[in-house]
Amino acid sequence: MIEAPHYSSAGAKRSATFALPADYFDGTVNEPVLHQAVKVYLNNQRQGTAKTKTRSFVSGGNQKPWKQKGTGRARQGSTRAPHWRGGGIVFGPIPRDYRTDIPRKVKHLARKSALNARAREGSLHVVERFAFRRPRTGQLAALLVSLGLEGRKVLALTAAPDQNVYLSGRNLPGVEVMPYAQASAYDVLWAEAVVVEEGAFTGMMPEPLPPEDETEATERAEKAERKAAKAAKTVKKTKASAAKRAATKPAAKAKAAKKPSAKKRATKAKATKPKSSPKKKGSK
Repeated sequence: MIEAPHYSSAGAKRSATFALPADYFDGTVNEPVLHQAVKVYLNNQRQGTAKTKTRSFVSGGNQKPWKQKGTGRARQGSTRAPHWRGGGIVFGPIPRDYRTDIPRKVKHLARKSALNARAREGSLHVVERFAFRRPRTGQLAALLVSLGLEGRKVLALTAAPDQNVYLSGRNLPGVEVMPYAQASAYDVLWAEAVVVEEGAFTGMMPEPLPPEDETEATERAEKAERKAAKAAKTVKKTKASAAKRAATKPAAKAKAAKKPSAKKRATKAKATKPKSSPKKKGSK
């Protein structure tokens, strides 16, 4: 029987370990099947859109560069042959489908082997439940710290789809959250540690959490009120700035209209400038 460390929903370690189901966790790790499952998974992630142009797709080259005989050079039929600069590519990639199928029993065996491998090395942890009343990234990060998994790639498996847990782990680097039934062999092998909700092994779905207490509800309401007040203040400030600009615009226009232009000022100065008397002959 394989056992795993057992933790509470807050991350406190229980004195007794959790006995993993014997019919699934038998300690067998089938490495060839694991290799096949990982290879199939990676193949199915490929888009297969890489493409190069052969000589039939490269423009130009529809004329012989020089005549067949008499030049002393090797005969050439096109400047778009593969050995020419700017020519086509030989045996380059073309769009194709890399999808590979795998038998369902082989897929299940690979998933079982991956979970056994993590349980055998002590990297599988069981928590009573993920108690998230709402998405809180800090709560999940604190739970991983209490489990001693800080800075490691972690796969958190919930007993049932839980949107709050998923949203809580979405911003954490190196953390993946998904239901236990959807985890593949690649997902388990990708993670350095696996955290599983207890209900995934016992088959008992966790009961809904009670509603938030008055303190949490009050904090949430105050936070929303502060956010709304800040937004209203920003809108008010923007409107005041717009009104100020609109008020100063006519005054600036009137001032500009009242002020004579540079051309008029130059003409006026020229007209008021006293004329110099003509110089007499012989004067210096």
